[in-house]
Amino acid sequence: MTNKIKIPKHMFFSMARLFIGGLFLYAGVPKIMDPTAFAHAVYRYQILPDFLVNLTAIVLPWLEVITGGFLVAGIWMAGAALTANLMLYIFAAALVATLVRGLNIDCGCFVNTREEIINAGTIARDIAFLVVAGYLFAASLTRRTDS
Repeated sequence: MTNKIKIPKHMFFSMARLFIGGLFLYAGVPKIMDPTAFAHAVYRYQILPDFLVNLTAIVLPWLEVITGGFLVAGIWMAGAALTANLMLYIFAAALVATLVRGLNIDCGCFVNTREEIINAGTIARDIAFLVVAGYLFAASLTRRTDS
């Protein structure tokens, strides 16, 4: 006879909410503290026109922090989870595009950590985050968690 540990759905939802929310806070706050370093990371992707690089480096970290804060606080869950999913999808697409183009650059995902060259592992990690965020969005639509 096997003893399976069952995690109640609400507990799994809360863990996913705190994980994705914390992830966005962890990623966003250092970018706000050092927008120049993040602007350099955005520029190295060679995806945006030059005139959008600085704007992106200023706005995106705040969007990450606000989204992460909403998720951690458990408010406006459907909107926060949707925003997290959209950002993660864009991040994953940017990583794939960069890898396909053969650019050997630091992902800039977490500017407060060691350099992390984009590879299949960084893409797989972002897709795993996207799976958790996708669950969070789907579950938020069936729960009465919005404030």
